[in-house]
Parts: sequence; structure tokens; C-alpha cells
Amino acid sequence: MAKKNLLLCVPFFIGSMLYSQFSSGNVSLPTTAMTVKIDVDATNVTMTLKGSSSAWLGIGFGNDGMAAGADGYIYNSSASRDYTFSGVGITPSADAAQNWTELSNTVASGVRTLVVRRTLAGGAGDFVFTNSAATIPIFYAKGSTTALANHGGGSRDYATLTLTPFLAVDEADASARKISVYPNPVTDVINFKNPDQISSVKIYDSAGKLVINQKPVGKLDVSELLKGVYFIEIENANGAKTYEKIIKH
Repeated sequence: MAKKNLLLCVPFFIGSMLYSQFSSGNVSLPTTAMTVKIDVDATNVTMTLKGSSSAWLGIGFGNDGMAAGADGYIYNSSASRDYTFSGVGITPSADAAQNWTELSNTVASGVRTLVVRRTLAGGAGDFVFTNSAATIPIFYAKGSTTALANHGGGSRDYATLTLTPFLAVDEADASARKISVYPNPVTDVINFKNPDQISSVKIYDSAGKLVINQKPVGKLDVSELLKGVYFIEIENANGAKTYEKIIKH
């Protein structure tokens, strides 16, 4: 009985994996020539921030700009990154607990790319992210140097980030999303776009039973499968996985 219940849960599990992460995609912040991307999952928020390598780069969260108590991330020449704002025209204060962890900090052709992460809730006073579709108002700015100082009137602005299911975000550099299957519904043979990127393919029936597990060469014979709904798990050479539901006629 336990095994049967586990198998019945697999379609739900696979379906939930499709939308277990949400992303804003890369969003241009034209006033400062910056870009930002927010990705959330069940535990963490990951932010990718790009901008001038010779400037401090700041992202604040919320509708009220630099209002007292607003939360923000500021890359600058000090060791602090996690800040609380104290009002317009007042230098923000570094939080006692620095909750953002820097995963990478690279510079190429004068552009700094930062990848940072923290838990969804962060610490005391931090903006709380949720693992769901959402809109996130932000305010942003950059400095004239990496030393934290007033940004001036022309180097700041506002934007709204829209988090959508991760698989729905169109990013050219996400190779796993370049793989697709057709036709759907299918009768005899499933074809794969860009099969050279595929490491393996697993097909589960509606009860969660694994019925096919192999690497296709452009196509996959499913003629012996019974009519019904199936779930395909496609893994690419980088280990990234995508999932699709197909109907077998």
C-alpha cells in the first residue's frame, strides 16, 4: 500500500517541480546601465546584479524608496552588503547581521557581475521574499566610485520585477529550455529538438511508474505505450532537467 501511494504522488511531484522556482529574468535598469535578476526557490533568493565595475551598486526593496526602515543590498568598497535605509539624503546603515552571501564577483570589460544569495526571510528588518508568482517593487542607484556616497540626482530610479514560473522565463542562455518534444499528442514517435543536448529521457505513466529510461537519438518510439497521460523528464548534459506532460493516442 505504501508503495502504491508513493507512485500516485509522483505525477503531483513532477508537476510541482515544474513550478518550484520563480524568476524575474534579466531586467534592464536603464537609468544606471545596470541589470538585475531575482530567482527564488523554496528556501533561498538568488540575485544577479550587473553594473559598472567602478561604482557602488545598490538595489532597495519596497515601494517607498529610501524611507526609514527600507531594506537594501549595496555592493561597495566596504565589507558590508546588507543595509537598512534611514531616510532620503541619509547614508544607509549596515545591518548588524549580514545575510547576503556572495557566490561570485567577476569583472569583464568594465562590467561587474555579482551573484548573491540569502534565505527568503533574511534577518530582522529584511524584505521577505516568497516562492510564488509576485511583483516586487525596487529602487536602485549607482555611485561615481565604489565608496558608498550620495548617488546624485541622475543615477537612481524605480522599477518593478515580476516573478513568473522559472520554466516560463525566456532566457537564451538556458540550454535546457532549448529542448522540446513534438508532436503532442503523440501516436507512435516522439521527436526531440536539439537531441545532442540530451543526456537522458525518462517517461512516467500517470501512476508514477517509470516506463522508459534511455537516451534518444532524435526520436523515441512510444508506440507500445498504452493510451493516456505521461510525464517526460529530460536531463541535459549539464544536469539541468525539464518536464513535459504528453498525451499518448
